[in-house]
Amino acid sequence: NIFSSQCQQIIQHLNHKIPGVNTAELCQRIQASGIEINIADLAKIANVLSFLFSTAARNSLSAEELVATLGSTVNTLPKHAVQVIRHVWNEQGTSASVAQDARSMASVGQFVDMKWKLGVAMSSDTCRSLKYPYVTVTLTVADPSGQITDKSFEMTIPQFKNFFRQFKEIASVLETV
Repeated sequence: NIFSSQCQQIIQHLNHKIPGVNTAELCQRIQASGIEINIADLAKIANVLSFLFSTAARNSLSAEELVATLGSTVNTLPKHAVQVIRHVWNEQGTSASVAQDARSMASVGQFVDMKWKLGVAMSSDTCRSLKYPYVTVTLTVADPSGQITDKSFEMTIPQFKNFFRQFKEIASVLETV
């Protein structure tokens, strides 16, 4: 069931319906079901599935052709995994073939979300009274393979003002397009 969900998310990503596959969330669901797996291994599985589905889309393979190709090249894949891949590709794979052409041109990540918070460092072990304001920004991005990751960084107030000014410049340029 979880493997099917991962396959469906990858195809949805290839079809530009979602920005990426949230491997952290999938990893938690798998671990909650009692299966030992770490996020790095799950990301590798997602990359393999993404490659599999994008290659099948690029070659316009039917579900039967995909299963036949898998059977002739990969002997270690469990039969139930092949059945899930076949079912998901049969249900959603045809739309991936069309979307894959546009996707192959882009090799950059995609912005998903941004969160920020304002903080003040009050003191440290070397300085009793800092009273130093900062902004913490967390960007959620999907890399080209669809893996969703968070990137966090801190900025001083002057750095944040420059960051904000640049975003305003981007917004004004976008209004002219």
